[in-house]
Amino acid sequence: MNVTQLRISRRSLAIAAALVGMVSLAIGAHAALNKRALDAAKAIATEQNGEAAKRASRIALVIGNGHYPDANAPLTQPINDARALTAALRSNGFDVDVVEDASKDDMSRAVDRLKSKIRADSVVMLFFGGYGVQVGRESYMIPVDAAIWKEADVRRDGLSIEQVLDVMKQQGARTKLVVIDASRRNPYERRFRAFSHGLAPINAPDNALVLTSATPGKVADDGKGEHSVLVSELLNNLTAQAGGAESVFNKTRVAISRASDGEQVPSVSSSLLEDVRLGTIANAGS
Repeated sequence: MNVTQLRISRRSLAIAAALVGMVSLAIGAHAALNKRALDAAKAIATEQNGEAAKRASRIALVIGNGHYPDANAPLTQPINDARALTAALRSNGFDVDVVEDASKDDMSRAVDRLKSKIRADSVVMLFFGGYGVQVGRESYMIPVDAAIWKEADVRRDGLSIEQVLDVMKQQGARTKLVVIDASRRNPYERRFRAFSHGLAPINAPDNALVLTSATPGKVADDGKGEHSVLVSELLNNLTAQAGGAESVFNKTRVAISRASDGEQVPSVSSSLLEDVRLGTIANAGS
């Protein structure tokens, strides 16, 4: 090999080395870009999952039953109430499952869905509007397909409010909120030899707050408005951001009692260990 050939060979090696270096840099830069893109995607996914988890920590089951075959006429307010309350709760960050004119199976499946969402930090709310019946000092929400002729039928076809509270407790819900607008004269009353009006006192587990449309054993007449008196006042107080849930429930109770001159006095039962704001995710004390 002569000198000229050696110089060309060395030059070729240098060019090849330079090309290899450039390719390596390009590959490295591409890998770095890919890594940054992957990291960004992971960050976005984590943020979205975090937001979803935050939303899921405030969950509600809303049931409005109006069309009962055994009733002389449909109840016009429960479905309107369920829809309005659903909108209010969703605007306040709740993940709401709303069920209208629910059968026993519909209600059972809805409770199962609620159960699957509950976490240890969950604020959980149950609303029921429709007919309620007490049997053996326990209160039952009545589905639209219930066939009730005796007290045993209530236990078979109804859904116990206390059992739903037990589900919340067993799943470890942090706070349990219950609103029951079912203190109505119902079509099954005349079928029982011994019948107790209204609802029984609801035994709430720890850190629970329960609002019912009348005191235990009492009934309330439906008004002529689009919404029941209970839900109308509850919505007013939710809209006004009247503080924590206990304050909202108590202001609702007082407003109805005053407006009816004591004829209808809702019941509020509380075992809250900490209050919770309905308008924000944070606790009332934070």
